[in-house]
Amino acid sequence: MIGLPDTITACLFDLDGVLTGTAVLHREAWKRTFDEFLRARDGASFREFTDQDYASFVDGRPRADGVREFLRSRRIELPEGTPDDAVDAPTVNGIGNRKNELVLKIIEERGVNPYPGSVRYLEKARDAGLRIAVVTSSANGAKVLDAADLTKFVEARIDGLVIRRDGLKGKPAPDSFLAGAKALGVTPEHAAVFEDAQSGVQAGKAGGFGFVVGVNRADQADELRAHGADVVVDDLAELLEDK
Repeated sequence: MIGLPDTITACLFDLDGVLTGTAVLHREAWKRTFDEFLRARDGASFREFTDQDYASFVDGRPRADGVREFLRSRRIELPEGTPDDAVDAPTVNGIGNRKNELVLKIIEERGVNPYPGSVRYLEKARDAGLRIAVVTSSANGAKVLDAADLTKFVEARIDGLVIRRDGLKGKPAPDSFLAGAKALGVTPEHAAVFEDAQSGVQAGKAGGFGFVVGVNRADQADELRAHGADVVVDDLAELLEDK
């Protein structure tokens, strides 16, 4: 009993916030990065980066896309730069690299903990013969999976490095999930998407996937449904309960 339609043969899991608690660490790193940038730029007119900003403009998106979308919301334009920009470069990529350096430091200090309910669900999905992939916008996907001891469940990984390498559009476009399904050799209608971000749920819906599970880690159940989730749970273990 894994709470999915019988037509589903594969599961595509987002990582941060779905399988591991690292979404909280990413949100903290983004806030510290953007608040520092905004204070230096705006002085007395500084307005902090909020949880709503994170949910609306950053959560689930590739790093540079998140920077771009948030700055656009504040009517700030910066040069694009390149992925190799220094962390103090006044560019979209520089800000993104600053955030990545910070989140890696936070992860190193605090470690990575998988959600127990998610581990149980992965075990049941594997035992049921479902194919499993992780689809994450993070460039640190392999490191986080290893640190959480989850790599053993994963047949395919589409992460930020693959997205950049293959020129895929980031969430809310469905490209990364479609690549995950292709890597497992399944068509979208036979795959389920598991996402905690509004942009990720939207991507699952846009890709025509057979089932989209919204994971409500940030008190946004209504928003997840509105963006296309077929079901919303607070923890994946709820899908294992007998109905």
